[in-house]
Amino acid sequence: MSPDIKLIKTLRERTGAGVMDCRNALAESKDNIDQAEEILKAKGAAKALKRSDKETREGIIATYIHNGSQIGALLELNCETDFVARTSEFQELGHDLAMQVAAMAPEYISSDEISKDDTRDPVGICLMQQLFIKDSSIVIGDLIRDAITRTGENIKVRRFARFALGD
Repeated sequence: MSPDIKLIKTLRERTGAGVMDCRNALAESKDNIDQAEEILKAKGAAKALKRSDKETREGIIATYIHNGSQIGALLELNCETDFVARTSEFQELGHDLAMQVAAMAPEYISSDEISKDDTRDPVGICLMQQLFIKDSSIVIGDLIRDAITRTGENIKVRRFARFALGD
């Protein structure tokens, strides 16, 4: 039996996955929407891993200036095509990541960049391992993987800079 169209619509709104993917996940989970969401997340992670070697030459420079103009951030967010770079979802992701950099002051993009001499906790100094300031149940790396799943393209933070008055 095919899953109810209302369940498909609800799952689609929650995950951003395609109609057929939602339908198949609901069928696999016997119409359990939470379990179907987990199935889609697992498939999305696999899809993101497959895309990780794709070249990212397009993208945006995102900015964030905090109220009072005392702290700001620039961030280069790359994707595969200019079509995705122009979408509102990609633009919002860039803005959110620039806000994250301004607020949390990471020093590295990922733990791969940390020198062996640096004994600090990567969660505090690596952007990809920080908790998202807008939703502390999400890690930035997972936020980007979700965007990869939704857009169907590889997305990478190439570089960032944080500026604070007096630093």
